[in-house]
Amino acid sequence: MRIIMFTRETDASDVVPAAAFLDPQVDCLPPVPASYVAVDSADVVMIDARGDLTRARALCQLLTGPMECPPVMLVLEEGGAAALQSDWGSADFVMPTAGPAELSARLRLLRAHVPPVESTNDALIEVGDLVIDVTAYTARLHGSILDLTYKEFELLKFLAANHGRVLTRETLLDEVWGEDYIGGSRTVDVHIRRLRAKLGTDHDHLIGTVRNVGYRLDAPQEQDS
Repeated sequence: MRIIMFTRETDASDVVPAAAFLDPQVDCLPPVPASYVAVDSADVVMIDARGDLTRARALCQLLTGPMECPPVMLVLEEGGAAALQSDWGSADFVMPTAGPAELSARLRLLRAHVPPVESTNDALIEVGDLVIDVTAYTARLHGSILDLTYKEFELLKFLAANHGRVLTRETLLDEVWGEDYIGGSRTVDVHIRRLRAKLGTDHDHLIGTVRNVGYRLDAPQEQDS
């Protein structure tokens, strides 16, 4: 299980002393946009909300809204816990004084409720009028077959299997090109442009760009809502 914590501290035990007894280690990242892409590879995200509650709430709502990240646990002082509302989007909270057993149990429970990523092994993946036949290696839009290269098909398949989720360029590189691929993220951008061109001007918006994060494929009805 990978746990990341957004905090100005460099050691999670400075936020929650019990974190020093956790296995695995909690990776600390500064709460800045450049760090947010890390949530894609995390199982649980913690936010140090002991200081500025307004900023902590905004970050929590960003991560659990547009970015659809894993469950978020807030670290709150007693006074901050009283201000916590359901619209923050957090799955749980913990006090800095929590003991190792309590912290570990809360994290395990959060991890157990992470929704599984949709499998790309199903015979058909349907997203609105886009239908991908995994076994036949064909993709149809409104019944018409798209003329795709192998990598374009694999990229579209992975986006469709995880439709509605924001996928970072790094994730797309690992899943479509493999972790040993030495090319840069520009490869993803080039293939996204080609996919959009083949979807046509009426449907190229189905693959959305999330600035500074990555890409997301939405069904037509989700785009219109």
